Amino acid sequence: MRKPLLLAPVFLALMAVGAAAQMNGHGQPGHGHGHTDHDEVTMPGLRGENVTERESAEMQVMFRNFTTLTRSVENLPNGIRTVTSASDPAVMEALVSHVTGMIGRVQAGDDPRVFIQSPTLDIFFDRPEAIETEIEITDAGIVVVQTSDDPEIVAALHTHAAEVSDMAARGMQSVHERMMRQGS
Repeated sequence: MRKPLLLAPVFLALMAVGAAAQMNGHGQPGHGHGHTDHDEVTMPGLRGENVTERESAEMQVMFRNFTTLTRSVENLPNGIRTVTSASDPAVMEALVSHVTGMIGRVQAGDDPRVFIQSPTLDIFFDRPEAIETEIEITDAGIVVVQTSDDPEIVAALHTHAAEVSDMAARGMQSVHERMMRQGS
């Protein structure tokens, strides 16, 4: 049985911080952080068959500002524990929204089918009931613990956590290299 996500008060507070940052021109694609409107179309791989404009914009904010991200991963025998944060409040808002949104999509079996999406995610969307998730927002960042009794899910959690860590460290370069290795 999946555990409910009880984030409303903290999530709403972070969303308010993010809304204030957006009103100041931060965190929007093509605005703030020295980007032009042309930059919005330079990341077409963040679109997909089932992706909202907001989701694409959040991914753009994170990829364009990946150097503000910090991440740690602990591989557990039955899953993972990750702590991810951003030094920029607008990037942190995008991060929290992306993480909670994607976990919600997995729980609903609602695959966004993003062009650059790792095939590692397929098993999560196929077996969402096999993953238990806990999310907490702390001073250290967004803490996600995901566990499973299914060894294939556990292996995929470990693999995906490493992929996300590589993206946080190297941005789109890591995605391009993964796609080349996979022949995408």
